Amino acid sequence: MNTVKNDTDEVLVSCQSVWKVFGDNAQTAMQAYIERGLSKKQILQDFGCVVGVSDVNIQLRRGEIFCIMGLSGSGKSTLIRMLNKLIAPTSGQILVKGKDLAKLDGAELRDIRARHIGMVFQSVALLPHRTVLENAAFGLEVRGVAKAERHKVAEQALAKVGLSDWANRYPSELSGGMQQRVGLARAITSDPEVILMDEPFSALDPLIRRQLQDEFRELTKSLGKSAVFITHDLEEAIRIGDRIAIMKDGMIIQEGTAEEIVLHPADDYVAEFVAGISRLHLVKAEAVMTPIAVWRAAHPQTDVSSLPVADIQADLDDLINLLIRSDCEALAVADGGVVQGVVSQRDLLRGVQGSANEFQDLAHSPAVESTP
Repeated sequence: MNTVKNDTDEVLVSCQSVWKVFGDNAQTAMQAYIERGLSKKQILQDFGCVVGVSDVNIQLRRGEIFCIMGLSGSGKSTLIRMLNKLIAPTSGQILVKGKDLAKLDGAELRDIRARHIGMVFQSVALLPHRTVLENAAFGLEVRGVAKAERHKVAEQALAKVGLSDWANRYPSELSGGMQQRVGLARAITSDPEVILMDEPFSALDPLIRRQLQDEFRELTKSLGKSAVFITHDLEEAIRIGDRIAIMKDGMIIQEGTAEEIVLHPADDYVAEFVAGISRLHLVKAEAVMTPIAVWRAAHPQTDVSSLPVADIQADLDDLINLLIRSDCEALAVADGGVVQGVVSQRDLLRGVQGSANEFQDLAHSPAVESTP
């Protein structure tokens, strides 16, 4: 699992009760959807409108990668296009660095897109008659930056994505994965604070796709960027995202870390998605351990100090290996040298199975908190 490691809780992008209904009777259809509880199918039949996004509230914080996952038709691509107003919302507010996109004039909106938001699509749309370097520098060219300066910045961006040796080649000479790297270089050349990624790797072979996933996460973190990443693949979302939102029929069904979603699916729809996900490198010790006060109450004869110690961020694979090597029946879990809980063989089995520890809800009960 990826954990959020932000130095600040600053919100860069905020969606507040955002709706998108396509059609001539959008406002009337939206009200009927809300007040009468009509389905998307009924809205289409009665009003000739399509509900693309329904009452979405999300935030992108500085320094995080926020993945929006959903099947085809779930509304995820519509939503990401509203974040830079390629599509205007029917209702609700979208704020970028505190500015309401709906209130910006054309020049202000272009400035936001040019300076603060970069976007990479599944179809990277490189200009075929321009070199890789010229494609990477295109955003700065549009902004009127001098040729020498924009090429210098683009060269640095191409180096970051491993394409320095291909700067003078043309898109037709590049593989699909390399073209996506050029698209990413073009996005970061403008030095945006936010990068929007709309299923950029979905058409690539699995091996190249995994490689680019890792490269994208590492590059985004090293540059201190924030990103919204759209995907239909939950494993990709888990591999890349700090937080994940799952969409269905235009609505956010569940939002949280990968560990939260896998261990506590909000409904059967989410549970079906996570059923086949390996938990060995996803679930951490903190999620499966028995709180220390509960353990001591249930095992008064056990000396916790005699147990092997695992870090609270150790994953299930680490815990299993440590338990096998130690030939013990349980492990102490410590955070900063202080024991917080114990993981037993039973706890590990529950974690692999996908169930949270049955004692987790007791961790903050008054009785436990008052136990010495």
